[in-house]
Amino acid sequence: MKNDDFLKDLFGLSGRVAVVVGGTGELCGAIAEGLALAGAEVVLVGRNPEKAHARLERIGAGGGRAWFQAAEATSRADLEGLLEAVLARSGRLDIVVNGAGVNSSTPFLAVTEDEFDRIVRVNLKGVFLGCQVLGGHMVEKGEGGSVINVGSESGIVPLSRVFTYSATKAAVHNLSKNLAREWAPKRVRVNTLVPGFFPAEQNRKVMTPDRVASIMGHTPMARFGQARELVGAALLLASASAGSFITGSEVVVDGGYNAMSI
Repeated sequence: MKNDDFLKDLFGLSGRVAVVVGGTGELCGAIAEGLALAGAEVVLVGRNPEKAHARLERIGAGGGRAWFQAAEATSRADLEGLLEAVLARSGRLDIVVNGAGVNSSTPFLAVTEDEFDRIVRVNLKGVFLGCQVLGGHMVEKGEGGSVINVGSESGIVPLSRVFTYSATKAAVHNLSKNLAREWAPKRVRVNTLVPGFFPAEQNRKVMTPDRVASIMGHTPMARFGQARELVGAALLLASASAGSFITGSEVVVDGGYNAMSI
């Protein structure tokens, strides 16, 4: 087998359909683009078609196929409508990325119940519903599939100033492991993709100079990650060939942050 054929067989996603919830954002948008350029038909899911437009143009320019579907990650009715639209237009569903999320830098004792409920609703309930509705379809279909839930470094180790966010992401990690165990007999793999520090819309407000210096001092590679650097890990987890025996894992992409102690 030639090298190109080997790589296409290992990581290629031709004939697959991927739904990326949160695909209008920076990090999940890059993941969506990577899945599309690997051959998948990708559905970008978000609330703002204008934010999706630029990503759809990039995917099209690269020869990929993608389209946008408006949906609220925290609405079961929206996700059920999304599933119907995907099956009607694309005919199948093979890969789900649950990546919608919000953050906050509110000190713990100042976190209001409304703020707590909002972050839990988006970061945890959104993943819960995405797994139930979209992942549940793949389980019932019985043809296998891959669910990639986007976790966080703060879901593994406690990080300051993001208390509610950390709690919800830790819950996402736990939920993913539980589903991996339950759905493995159905050939639906569930993994957590764990970004380290990637500057994006939701965390820029907490990136003060002192915090940036602290992060750099704890990151062996001494830099932030770039969105495209999540694509390789996502392709591994999405591929039914390369990732065929990977489930219940936390794939950490963080420049060595999690390996650092003192």
